Amino acid sequence: MLRPLHHHTVPAFLDDLIPTQCSVGYWEVHNKVDEWQALPKKARKEILTQHWFPCVMGPGLKPYIVDHHHLGLALHHVGQKKVFLMVLSDWSHLDEVTFWRMMEFHQWVYPFNEKGRRVSVDKLPAHVSELRDDPYRSLAGLVRKAGGYAKDTTPYSEFLWAEHFRVHLPIPKKPHWPTLTQAGVALAVSAAAGYLPGWVGSSHHAG
Repeated sequence: MLRPLHHHTVPAFLDDLIPTQCSVGYWEVHNKVDEWQALPKKARKEILTQHWFPCVMGPGLKPYIVDHHHLGLALHHVGQKKVFLMVLSDWSHLDEVTFWRMMEFHQWVYPFNEKGRRVSVDKLPAHVSELRDDPYRSLAGLVRKAGGYAKDTTPYSEFLWAEHFRVHLPIPKKPHWPTLTQAGVALAVSAAAGYLPGWVGSSHHAG
């Protein structure tokens, strides 16, 4: 890969992208796959040019993506080969230790596994296909879509919501998502969730 210009979009192969988190919500991934398969080719091309993957260039000129992990796994499932990157920073000259220190400082890495436990950065997936399922991340996405809380710019904010639900709401092996979403919304609008980014409270919830 050529050394890209800072804050410019560059083409890349999906297989080269390296995640900065361990897990995603598979419900959301499968939903994106369904949406993609329903689109005509022209609309698919527009999505790829508009939804570029923000990334940081690490040691060895490796592109570490810091968002759109769900989209990345969905595109892997449908066989998409090429995507576009937006390079936020080029830290390819740094050693590994300094690189990860900077990634944590900028909140560009979320080193927690699908059970919410912290892991070392060498346990992060090497490819989007290795992203594991965290059902609580699926629940967090569903609750936000249902209006339980607002979208927030805080990095990895939906994982914070996922951890809140993990503590308070058991998810069975065969989840019934509508019922869980309803329970999740009730939890999200309660005062106990007031510390979380995007909290709206019961007085603002239309549902």
